[in-house]
Amino acid sequence: MAGEPMQIGEVAARTELSLRTIRQYEDSGLVVPSAASPGGFPLYTDEDVSRLMVVRRMKPLGFTLDETRELLTAMDRLAADRPGTDTELAPDERAALVSRVRRYEQAAAERVAELRAQLTRAEEFAQSLRTRLTAAPA
Repeated sequence: MAGEPMQIGEVAARTELSLRTIRQYEDSGLVVPSAASPGGFPLYTDEDVSRLMVVRRMKPLGFTLDETRELLTAMDRLAADRPGTDTELAPDERAALVSRVRRYEQAAAERVAELRAQLTRAEEFAQSLRTRLTAAPA
């Protein structure tokens, strides 16, 4: 069951994104609040928060905002695919969208592997410094 719509402060706490960053993502069209309070303030749904989390997870992997937008668009179109309705995707369009999402998954896996290798080198460096400090006269 979906929770109650949230104000931006709660969304920031849940996503660990700053208010400024969330607003930048809104301005760029990556995430648009799905609801509004009676006073007209934007409110975010659980789906909006999930979308923000996709953006947050892509950023440290070096994906651009345009790449993030492209992936979100593909995911949105696949999620809206309802066989037997006017939102049903043609088989070739569905296959192209799945292929696009798969390419992003593969790129993410490659970037994660690169980051792991960098982390290993950084840990080795830190350990070498610790070893030198331990061996050095006081």
